[in-house]
Amino acid sequence: MFLFTVVKFISDIQPRNFTDDSKFLLLGLAEDAELQCLLFMLFLIMYLVTVLGNLLIVLAVSSDSHLYTPMYFFLSILSITDICLSTTTIPNMLVNIQAQNKSISYTGCICQIFFVLLFSGFEIFLLAAMAYDRYVAICHPLRYTVIMNPCFCGLMILLSLSISIAVALLHSLMVLHLSFCTELKIPQFFCELAQVLKLACSSTFINNILIYLVAFTLGGLPFSGTMFSYTQIISSVLRIRSACGKHKAFSTCGSHLSVVFLFYGTSFGVYISSLFSHSSISTAVASVMYIVVPQMINPFIYSLRNRDIKVSLAKLIGRIPSF
Repeated sequence: MFLFTVVKFISDIQPRNFTDDSKFLLLGLAEDAELQCLLFMLFLIMYLVTVLGNLLIVLAVSSDSHLYTPMYFFLSILSITDICLSTTTIPNMLVNIQAQNKSISYTGCICQIFFVLLFSGFEIFLLAAMAYDRYVAICHPLRYTVIMNPCFCGLMILLSLSISIAVALLHSLMVLHLSFCTELKIPQFFCELAQVLKLACSSTFINNILIYLVAFTLGGLPFSGTMFSYTQIISSVLRIRSACGKHKAFSTCGSHLSVVFLFYGTSFGVYISSLFSHSSISTAVASVMYIVVPQMINPFIYSLRNRDIKVSLAKLIGRIPSF
């Protein structure tokens, strides 16, 4: 509500060459009516699986006192973030398909840009925090409870969220300074910052500089921290003599490492696709791979590879009364 008020206030005082009731058109993934019906069912199922899967992870962690550890605290926050990120884009797409209306308001588009940047940026920081947690657990096990105390974990979450909000708000407000042409068609199913900037008639030089600056600093630092943590983890595990000890050490971080590869792999794939493909359909499909797929698969990765989560989920499902 705060962002909506700020965007509305600034948009009222910023001159643009189109009226306030002008709308962006989200072209989506297909034009064919039958294919759109299929996409509606597909994305509805994906969204329900994402929400249900991540919600079960949150409930499993919160209902089992044995999982009250930093590792599972970060995991529950990650699951909530995945739900929020999916909710930012998919429901609007489903409504547009059902209503046969591809438009989204100017203010709504800016708000969507903000929340997509917020939750995707926050997820990057969360993955780095989870990697650091595994680094301390494996490389400094005797000091784990001292280093990863509740106050420090809460501070990491608060700092990560604050930085993500600041970056997302900065990008969103910078878009408000742009003037747009009359052709407001976005080859996406949501308002993606890079696609919106391509529609601007005014110079986007500062916006692009800001994107690269943020990507290399706030994006590069968490990624570097994640890679450093796993470099140290692998080095420590290789020094363990027993095969059982190595397996146990790798099993504690295998799920998170899979999520890291999935998130950064799909994001990198989208970047490569945008460089070498000029097809709007290819761009939209590539965006699905990082804005929808990882959030849906993450609960399965953790539930299938993590024994504690599987036990907790079994207890949770066992408590549900049958009718």
